[in-house]
Amino acid sequence: MITINTLLDAYRAGFFPMAVGGRLGWYSPQNRGVLPLDQFHIPRRLKRLVRQGQFQTTVNQDFHRVILACAARPDDAGNWIDDEIIGSYCALHQVGYAHSVEVWSEKVLVGGLYGVSIRGAFFGESMFHTRTDASKVALCSLIDRLQAREYRLLDIQWLTHHLSQFGAIEISRRQYLRWLAMAMETDCEFVDHSEPEER
Repeated sequence: MITINTLLDAYRAGFFPMAVGGRLGWYSPQNRGVLPLDQFHIPRRLKRLVRQGQFQTTVNQDFHRVILACAARPDDAGNWIDDEIIGSYCALHQVGYAHSVEVWSEKVLVGGLYGVSIRGAFFGESMFHTRTDASKVALCSLIDRLQAREYRLLDIQWLTHHLSQFGAIEISRRQYLRWLAMAMETDCEFVDHSEPEER
């Protein structure tokens, strides 16, 4: 299992782990995907869906199920999440650095995401959905939380067409490290002590 300190030091230095081909590797892409929090754009249809309240969102209520669901994605996008990654991030969650956003429909978990929070940066790891738009609702909930708590950086690792519709962009590694350094100068809390603990 990856130690907690190894994970935290890696994120602070601009690296993240992935298990590819059965082997754990550390990555710091030459071109990094980020979603500037002041440029977040919600498509009109999704904004209407969020207002309708068809889904309910929670934070840190079922981290383990969320990471397992991300690993089991049918589109193979979760193949890099192996047992070592799962165990390592669950341990990181237990000490308050890894967090999940859950999306529910009639008390059934239908979507969510997880990532790592260090000072003013949130490092998005993976998301999933079993109901159309549920992962997008999770992203909206995450952005609301990060903006309200004045986070400086939302790292999405790789730019995808799916995330570009929300305002995500690609920047150079050099620029990313500058943004990361600024985020490390800001002290943000992802959860309040008054929020309920994981059930």
